[in-house]
Amino acid sequence: MVKIKVENTEIELVEGDITEMDTEAIVNAANVQLIMGGGVAGAIRRKGGPSIQEQCNRMGGTFVGGAVITGAGKLKAKHVIHAVGPMMGEGNEDNKLKNATVNSLKVAEENGLKSITFPAISTGIFGFPIDRCAKIMIENAIEYAKGETGLERIVFCLYGKSAYDVFAKQLEK
Repeated sequence: MVKIKVENTEIELVEGDITEMDTEAIVNAANVQLIMGGGVAGAIRRKGGPSIQEQCNRMGGTFVGGAVITGAGKLKAKHVIHAVGPMMGEGNEDNKLKNATVNSLKVAEENGLKSITFPAISTGIFGFPIDRCAKIMIENAIEYAKGETGLERIVFCLYGKSAYDVFAKQLEK
């Protein structure tokens, strides 16, 4: 585990299963329709139960770069923030991933949360390169933590050692 302190916020990396995280919110790498199919979303839906998808269905969706919040069903976290990252090839992907990251942090803040865990958004079936993802997400988390924020912990939970290593190398910079 790698951990740094930026102002009053700890930014840390862990390798593991995001559905096991005990931060107040975990971030789901969502699609615009908020349909929880495979990958991170599927794991959250399976462990958290049907209430999360039911809440998403009521919202109907959000835009690429957007983030919305639901309860977390049976998960350890209290909330799931559904962030829509870009699909490779759709254009302006770096900016859209930045927006998905920052908007997730803002949604957590608006809901009075102190801790949030992110996956590597868009690096699964959306095909976003992991090294670019790490750079964008970590830089924006650090930038956000430098501002006036009540967030005390921003965690990146990476699935697999290779993803963890890419994020660790970026955080050490």
